[in-house]
Amino acid sequence: MHWNSLSEFINMGGYGAYVWGSYLVTFVLLTAEVIMLRARKRKLAQSAPGGEPVETHNAKLETAL
Repeated sequence: MHWNSLSEFINMGGYGAYVWGSYLVTFVLLTAEVIMLRARKRKLAQSAPGGEPVETHNAKLETAL
């Protein structure tokens, strides 16, 4: 498609609300996923028996390299 102005691009031929709304929902859900994963990791680390740090997937990957 070819747009002559920024407002035409944002409007997307009348479908802009759907397009930009989809991007917004995706961004919000991905952000929520990252926040929930970090919280789960922190909770798991705190509840580890004996106060030992929990080895994460990233630590295993770094040692493999």
